[in-house]
Amino acid sequence: MRIPTRPLAAFAFLTAMALTLAACGGDDAAAPESAGSATAVTIEPVLMRPWSDTVQALGTVKARESVTVTAKVSETVEDVHFQSGDVVKAGAPLVTLSGRQQRASLAEAQANAKEADRMYRRQAELAEQQLIARASLDTQRATRDAANARVSQIQAQLSDRVPGAPFAGVPGLRQVSPGTLVTPGTAIATLDDTARVYVDFPVPEASLSHLAAGQVLTATSAAWPGREFSGTVGTVDSRIDPVTRAVIVRGDFANDDRALRPGMLLQVTLIRPERQALVVPEISIVQVGNSSYVFRVRDDDTVERADIEVGGRRGGFAEVMAGLEAGDRVVVDGTGKLRAGEKIRVAANGDADNGTADENTTDNTADKQPETPAAAEPAAE
Repeated sequence: MRIPTRPLAAFAFLTAMALTLAACGGDDAAAPESAGSATAVTIEPVLMRPWSDTVQALGTVKARESVTVTAKVSETVEDVHFQSGDVVKAGAPLVTLSGRQQRASLAEAQANAKEADRMYRRQAELAEQQLIARASLDTQRATRDAANARVSQIQAQLSDRVPGAPFAGVPGLRQVSPGTLVTPGTAIATLDDTARVYVDFPVPEASLSHLAAGQVLTATSAAWPGREFSGTVGTVDSRIDPVTRAVIVRGDFANDDRALRPGMLLQVTLIRPERQALVVPEISIVQVGNSSYVFRVRDDDTVERADIEVGGRRGGFAEVMAGLEAGDRVVVDGTGKLRAGEKIRVAANGDADNGTADENTTDNTADKQPETPAAAEPAAE
């Protein structure tokens, strides 16, 4: 039986053509991949910019003046002259304690003093006429002075029975009522002068040389969300805590509406004077453990790792203390897949490669196979 040769020759020719087309297609697909090997990034130059350092700490509000008013004697409360939360003036009586016995003693002492003074003036006239001895006049003078001293003593005892406000302020919750028996040391009420308040907060020892009276402070409180309080540095403590290595700074804040109360916790920010500093976007910094670095762009559009020392951070920017110079270019977006020595290209419209691959995207070219033409069936002879 004779095998037909023409169909076999056609099959071999078609197979060779298919393999040739597949090879050409592979070369064409590899060309774009080679052309796009540079990583797309965004870059920004390092410039000297105005910079204000800030120190943040937690502070506690304290009243400018604060005291607990207590009783000095054992006595019964007759009357209470204030309500909790009132604003009282300096010297205003807060309570009156019973003092009937002292008032009776005062009346007696005043009568004795008046009589002693009258006797002294009479004997003084007689002494001028030399009708009595000068010694008798001196004795009567001493009697008069003793009677006046007795009056002053009883008046002081009565004043102790009317405790007053030592300064203008706001009394707290009262601790007594009419009829309460008090003893020396019994608390009547607290009194705070909160027209201005102090805020004490710790600052690290390393920042001591940058502290000075009059520096600007801002503070926020969880009790007043969205509100910012303004103040200044009043004084810096003369000692540093040997345990925490921090110094206490006292801020002075106006408190006209008395929104700040003693004991409140505030987030305090100390703003230092503005200066010029090297600043880079915070997102350009790669943090690995305790070290920080950026990718610096060379003249040939390749990148190198530049270890830096980072200072303060604020508003999405960070100060560079060492490692960069003004005019250097650093990679801002696209650091995710970069390696030192890689070539980069500036991305258009923020199309930077941040190293996030799309897992849902597959390369369909790998699944495409060159179609092999169907073999022609041999013709029947």
